[in-house]
Amino acid sequence: MSINQNEVTHKEFIDLRIPMPWGYVVGRWYGNRKVRPILALHGWLDNMGTWNTLIPLLPEHIGILCIDLPGHGLSPKLPRGIVYHAVDYVCVILRIMEEYQWQKVSILAHSMSSMISFIFASLYPDRLDMLISIDIVKTRYRPPSAQIEHIRNNIEKYLIEDDRLQLANQMEPPSYNREQLMQLMFEGTNRSVTIENCSYILERNITKSTKYPDKYYFSRDGRVKYYFEFTTSPPFAAELARRIHDVPYCVIKGSQSNFIDEQSDEVIEILKSKNPHFELHEIEGTHHVHLNNPQAVAAVLCTFINRHRPPMIETWSLREDMEEDEEREEKQDEVKSEKNIKSKKRKSKL
Repeated sequence: MSINQNEVTHKEFIDLRIPMPWGYVVGRWYGNRKVRPILALHGWLDNMGTWNTLIPLLPEHIGILCIDLPGHGLSPKLPRGIVYHAVDYVCVILRIMEEYQWQKVSILAHSMSSMISFIFASLYPDRLDMLISIDIVKTRYRPPSAQIEHIRNNIEKYLIEDDRLQLANQMEPPSYNREQLMQLMFEGTNRSVTIENCSYILERNITKSTKYPDKYYFSRDGRVKYYFEFTTSPPFAAELARRIHDVPYCVIKGSQSNFIDEQSDEVIEILKSKNPHFELHEIEGTHHVHLNNPQAVAAVLCTFINRHRPPMIETWSLREDMEEDEEREEKQDEVKSEKNIKSKKRKSKL
């Protein structure tokens, strides 16, 4: 585990790997490591780079632990033959909590992860002490006939992508120059991410070509495009919302986005009536409002975070943690050295 400096975010961080039964997920812990951080979860086909412009503007007293979800960014792909499902991502949250021995978790989520966090909050409201959702407030539901067609389509396309994994080691995927990649991502997000901000997400989603200098290919898992959502019906989503009755819950809606629309009204009204700590704010921007307009988003979130996770430690720096780690290692080395000396003395006497 190495300490790094990030010139983009202007916050110190530590890169790490969090063990999972199939391997690990990669994480990046910004700032304070003395207290439990906010767990930051990105959207569909994105990665932790989605938070790069927002993190420097958030309160200094609390750290942010960002992860790349399985199949995204630099986290390893799931084994062949295994489908991606929203429930798997709920389990990732629980496994991270177990790894760090957290009794509760604070979550900052965008898009797909906002849906996952809505499910998590409904299942484990007593294990969540703060939830911030960017531009989605509920699970998705479709008419039954459309849902059946969606499932069948996902299965068939997943199988194609799964077979492609076997060929990936033999044949490199199509590669592009950086300008082409930026344009592909810009159009792929329905122009939600501005061209200049595409690089934050692309950085962790591409790999340099071994065949063509100055070209790159997409290295995230193509099967993620056909992951299986936790689909519900309006009555089911309403019941899930009723269970989130005492969790500080802040929802940010991008003014130019339709991801929170009239279908979300019932869930929002339930949360407003049942949860005294629920907030809904609309901020100028697209679905990636947190990435494109971080100052306005931070103005809301700083107040919300300071209210529900106020400072516990007055002063802190990552350098202090590093010095403590170094002192601990030096003491361990001294103990080992003393044991070796004693062992040699015993052997010489024999």
